[in-house]
Parts: sequence; C-alpha cells; structure tokens
Amino acid sequence: MTQGIYIMANDQVMDDTIACLNSIREHDPAIPIVLIPYDDNPMALVDRLQQHYGVVLYPDLALIERLSAHLQTIFGKEFFARPNQFRKQACWFGPFERFLYIDTDTVVFSPIAKVLDYLDHYDFLCYDYQHQGGIRNVFTHRVVEQGIFREAELKDVFNCGFWASKRGVMGEQDLYQLLQECAAHPEYFDFSEKTSDQPIMNYIILKRVTHRFNLVRQSGRGPGNWAGSPHFVQDGWRLVDPNVNKPLDYLHWAGFPIQPGCPYWEIWNYYRHLHEPEDGSQPKSAPNTKAPFFRSMRRHLKTVWSRDRP
Repeated sequence: MTQGIYIMANDQVMDDTIACLNSIREHDPAIPIVLIPYDDNPMALVDRLQQHYGVVLYPDLALIERLSAHLQTIFGKEFFARPNQFRKQACWFGPFERFLYIDTDTVVFSPIAKVLDYLDHYDFLCYDYQHQGGIRNVFTHRVVEQGIFREAELKDVFNCGFWASKRGVMGEQDLYQLLQECAAHPEYFDFSEKTSDQPIMNYIILKRVTHRFNLVRQSGRGPGNWAGSPHFVQDGWRLVDPNVNKPLDYLHWAGFPIQPGCPYWEIWNYYRHLHEPEDGSQPKSAPNTKAPFFRSMRRHLKTVWSRDRP
C-alpha cells in the first residue's frame, strides 16, 4: 500500500474511534486505514471496525511487542503515565510508504489524506499551533540552558496527535538509540500534564528529521484545530477559523474528555451517530448558525484568544 492512515485504539475509546472513522469515511471512503492496537486484546474492536469501516489490523504484532519490550528495558516500568502511547511508533515500520497518524479523539472535515502531498517535499509533517505555547508540555528549560536545541528548532515543537511521515525515515535501531538518549536525560522533558509520548516524540523528530514542515505555516497560515480554542465559528457540521478565514481540516479534543458540555460537543455528537438510525442521539439538522456567527465574531474581536492555543 502506497499511503494511508494509522489510528491507535482499544475498546475503551470505541465511541471516539467511531466518530473519528465516520468523519474520515464521510470525506474519503477509500483511503486505507490500519489500526495499531493500544493493548493486547484488540479483536472485538478489529471485527467491528473492519466490518463497518474497512479498517485492518497492523500486520506485524510481533514488532509492536518488540517496541514495547525495548521501551520498558530502556525506561523501566514507572517512567511514563501511559507507556502504550508509544505503540504509535510502529507507524514508521508498517505497510504504508507514506502515512498519516491521527489520534481518535479527533474528527476531520475534509479528505484529510491530502496532507500527504506535502511529503513530496518534506519527511515529516505536523499541523498545529503547539509552538505558540513555547516549550511547555514538551521540554524544560534545561534544553535551552544546555543548548540541546537551537531557538529556531524549538519553534518546531508539535502536538503528536496528528503527524505524517514516510516509512524508512526512522530505522528501528535509530529509534532505540534516541530513546536511550531520552532515558539518560529525564530532566529535559516536561511531563507536568501527565503527557507520555509527546515530549519524547518531539525530541526524536527535532534530533533526527531535518526536512519537516508544520502545515499551519502554509501560505496565508493554516487554521487552528484544538478544541480548546473558543473562537471557531460553526458552519453547518464544520468549523471555520476566523483568524485566517479558512475552514478547519480537523478538530482535536486533546486534554478534554469528550462528553456533554465539552467544547464543540454538537460536532462530535453528530459524527458519532452519523448514519445510525435516528434515536434522539443524532441531531437531525445542523443548527442555525447565522446569528451565532455574528455573536462569535464579536467575541472573537474582544477576546484575548488571538491564536489557537496548544
């Protein structure tokens, strides 16, 4: 397979996974999707996702076990809050020559695999405004004090819930060597928000991959995509970023439990129940957004939220 999408899930995030896949399939019925299992009992999940969405299980489960074993050997059992997050590193060694990884607490509003076209010119892509928050939730100031990264490099920090690359950019032994460097210097990393893979993933990319690009730096700037950004304007069942006057390509609920009352709940709920028989759970039609548009614009002009915060 030339290109496709990886997701990582287990039964505990079934609803998130269904919403994510409904949104992907709504805009791209044919893009191949491969599931990286978050734990060791994926079959009930796989059966459902294969039947309804054409998702297939990652073909080399032995490699995932090997990655997990090496991680434990390198870091020990207590280093990370959620060590299984590192299973997404299997993307580098899977069936796709070009791939996009998406966290399942995400919905998309476009044929999202189109971002892979940028890999004609780059080896790694991200798509977020994480860097505008500085290095928090990624690195400590030790990396600045000790000159581990240049200032320009630290402007490339990213959220690792949405990224793209190519098979072969990262070798398995390269990965283990970089993980060993990280384990030797825990003081470099900001785990204050109980993040697991994000600080380490950033170190790996900034150290190893030179030809990288953040899609928010596209011509005219790209739209935001974090559900914690209150300024997005709803247009039917999609969102528009008035900062750049562009529709969002995706929305990521990083840091938010997806439940009634969370940001943009109606959007998520719509995709969760898309194509299901109407039972009161799925909104029958998009809300009338004309009046809220102007109210949102007034709030946007007054608010201190002038950017999409990480």
